[in-house]
Amino acid sequence: MAATLKLEIVTPEAKIFSDDVEMVTLTGIDGEMGIYPTHMPLMTQLVACEVVARKGSENIFLAVGDGFVQITGGRVGILTDMAIRAENIDEVAAEQARQKAEARLAEKLSEEESATVHAALVHATTQLKVKQRHKK
Repeated sequence: MAATLKLEIVTPEAKIFSDDVEMVTLTGIDGEMGIYPTHMPLMTQLVACEVVARKGSENIFLAVGDGFVQITGGRVGILTDMAIRAENIDEVAAEQARQKAEARLAEKLSEEESATVHAALVHATTQLKVKQRHKK
């Protein structure tokens, strides 16, 4: 049996994913990284990206937002503001959210409103990329 590590993905609302996997691929602020069991300990910032978890012969794809990743020898913990499995992404809703956010950014917004709308745009765009990449 292949060595595994525990992948846990948590948002402010819920634990989105928790399972033993053989490998995790994600994108930190310094670029894409592959994480295997016994990876060196690391804590880094996560950018909105696709997380791929390999479990046996299956790849599990998730769209995640900005956040943090903590890697220890046997665990990858991701704390993020958004996480959704590719098969659960509503492409129509994500496209509508993207269009709405782009329209709002054209308006005169406060700095706080602009940051919120920009985050919504990043979430929608990330979901669309992941969904379009894994359409069946």
